[in-house]
Amino acid sequence: MNIEELSGLPAGAVDHFRSEGIEELYPPQAEAVEAGATDGESLVAAVPTASGKTMIAALSMLSAVERGGKALYIVPLRALASEKKAEFEAYEQFGVTTGVTTGNYESTSEWLATKDIIVATSEKVDSLVRNGADWLSDLTCVVSDEVHLIDDRNRGPTLEVTLAKLRRLNPAMQTVALSATVGNADEIADWLDAALVDTDWRPIDLRMGVHYGNALNFDDGSTREVPVEGSEKQEAALVRDILQEGGSSLVFVNSRRNAEAAASRLGQVSSRELDGDEREALVDLAEEIREDSDTETSKDLADCVERGAAFHHAGLSSTQRTLVEDAFRDRLLKVISATPTLAAGVNTPARRVIVRDWRRFDPSAGGMSPLDVLEVHQMMGRAGRPGLDPYGEAVLLAKSHDESEELFDRYVWADPEAVRSKLAAEPALRTHVLATIASGFARTREGLLEFLEATLYASQSTEAGRLERVTDDVLDYLERNDFIERERDGSETSEESDDGGAFTSAADLAAQREAKREETLEATSLGHTVSRLYLDPMSAAEIVHGLERAEDRPTALGLYQLVSRTPDMYELYLRSGEDETFGELYYEREAELLGDRPSEYEEDRFEDWLAALKTGKLLEDWASEEDEERLTERYKIGPGDLRGKVDTAEWLLGAAESLAAEIDSEWTVAVREARARVEHGVSEELLELVSVGGVGRKRARQLYAVGIEEPADLRSADKGVVLGALKGEKTAENILENAGREDPSMEGVEPVGAAANAGAAGSSTEGGGDEETTNEAADDGQSSLGDF
Repeated sequence: MNIEELSGLPAGAVDHFRSEGIEELYPPQAEAVEAGATDGESLVAAVPTASGKTMIAALSMLSAVERGGKALYIVPLRALASEKKAEFEAYEQFGVTTGVTTGNYESTSEWLATKDIIVATSEKVDSLVRNGADWLSDLTCVVSDEVHLIDDRNRGPTLEVTLAKLRRLNPAMQTVALSATVGNADEIADWLDAALVDTDWRPIDLRMGVHYGNALNFDDGSTREVPVEGSEKQEAALVRDILQEGGSSLVFVNSRRNAEAAASRLGQVSSRELDGDEREALVDLAEEIREDSDTETSKDLADCVERGAAFHHAGLSSTQRTLVEDAFRDRLLKVISATPTLAAGVNTPARRVIVRDWRRFDPSAGGMSPLDVLEVHQMMGRAGRPGLDPYGEAVLLAKSHDESEELFDRYVWADPEAVRSKLAAEPALRTHVLATIASGFARTREGLLEFLEATLYASQSTEAGRLERVTDDVLDYLERNDFIERERDGSETSEESDDGGAFTSAADLAAQREAKREETLEATSLGHTVSRLYLDPMSAAEIVHGLERAEDRPTALGLYQLVSRTPDMYELYLRSGEDETFGELYYEREAELLGDRPSEYEEDRFEDWLAALKTGKLLEDWASEEDEERLTERYKIGPGDLRGKVDTAEWLLGAAESLAAEIDSEWTVAVREARARVEHGVSEELLELVSVGGVGRKRARQLYAVGIEEPADLRSADKGVVLGALKGEKTAENILENAGREDPSMEGVEPVGAAANAGAAGSSTEGGGDEETTNEAADDGQSSLGDF
């Protein structure tokens, strides 16, 4: 189908696509148009990676806007939201506006009411529904990217329930679901009342195969010689081979440590393929990475980058991940070794994808388990970029002939698994049942069950009554913890009579069940708060009980360990020997810990408390201004892990502050101070200083060292002292202006005590600061957790 044949789009849209080099639609795109994508018809597109799914979404959304509607694009990751925002913002040239919202789960983001296309994560959309964002009822088209992630145990239920709620809010809404090729795309289409486009077409050939010995054997029967030289590893030989051809390579491994080790080795291969200009550009890129974070991980990454290689995993900061991804897309970086998270992330294609590790550790299995076919195919789908690569190759590595045959059978020839709903798992259900009641989607038990019947789980369930039983268990839990109230119209709900005898009448039993179905459900004030805060009810219960049982003012460690025990915080796990280290800390500071403390004989619970204590101690160390590099080394984590723990703790403590106010706790101020300390990474005496724009933990400590202890001091202190502490006229002027100084100019001011202050700066630590502060301080070359 020629692009000129499209109709129903905003004026200028076709010209825009033509300017992007699009003259004809790919077959899956043309099939989607024929199925009604531009006419408001719902659609499931199950097509391979790089086969034009985003264009299907764009055509659907733009045609909806042209009809006077509003479109929502749901992504699984914040990084993908940023990528799509950049892509869709180009539509503003023909009058279609785009907005993006991913954070602040308490906000309704009403400013988005004026936007034509909104990009958001499924968690953010769920929170918008909970908080009653009015503009959601104006949606006429919703696109769900990577809808197969409904199968994910952690994030899948949120996407599933969100789609069900949006469809209930807007019964006539067009739903467009984009998916990798899965085993049951027809089931998803039936659930969404949508047409199905299911194809394995790709714009360039993808050959999948297995490397064994010196040969790469493909699924089409062809063979390519890729000899392994001397002590060289298989992946190094495969990377060398494709780089010499001018292509790039992605290598998937099963752990962060393996990703880092592989990148270090593969850098020796890629460095031989660099020209002079590339070497200079990579030196600059490496310096950016070192400046972002002063940690061992950052240094190791920068060393690899200088040689044209990189590693990619969740331990990197968001800035580092972006720098690596952009340089790889530009073909400046030649090879990335990555954990599987990259396969579900942003657009990073390579000519050759190598799946080195097809097993990973599974705690539930007690050892290494094979990856799912769908996950491996997602990795393999990264192979080949239209316009740059003549083909794509996806390779698994075998050590024996038998293993080679196993890999062909297990992955190359195999179809992906079916997507299965995970909604009936109680942790997911308790969160979404409370939200459904609090947001008014269901006001009776019968209404709740009716809503749940509209989910994918209900359409897939073969176990009669299971959803109802699990829902009743969740309702009991929510009632016990004062999150909901149930009213049964005065009807007896016991299956026994008042005198203890069992009911014998079938009619009586039927009446009991009917009375139970019709009971009314209402969220309490506490329940509404928990739903609005986007907390797992179990997290809220843990926090509330901890605060209620605190006899003395909670310490920062006590509060940090409390929020680290919640399901919403991923604890640091205990390494070998650390049970003894943190066991000693537990007994040393046991009085500070909140809630019912376990004994060491409750092995599982005691170990969980120690893991939470380790996480809490990391947060306490950060809030005591310990150096980022020292923390990442001590706790064996990456800068991204530290940032993630800090961000999550800040959110949970902010929620804890709201919960403390809700239950009239006397410890609200203690919670607020603990939150502020972890947000800025400072001791208590610096909290006032870091409230000034441009002042993070390092600058606050430098100012405090010269006697400037609060914002008022900045308005009266000798400018030379301020300049000596901060070093940098522009920075000093900016901070004085933010503090409200009448004349912040540093013109003609000489720094006082600069040498002494430099010494003070060397003993203090880096970190803290928000995005706005980071931008303001860019002239000093300071950023990330190393701000100011």
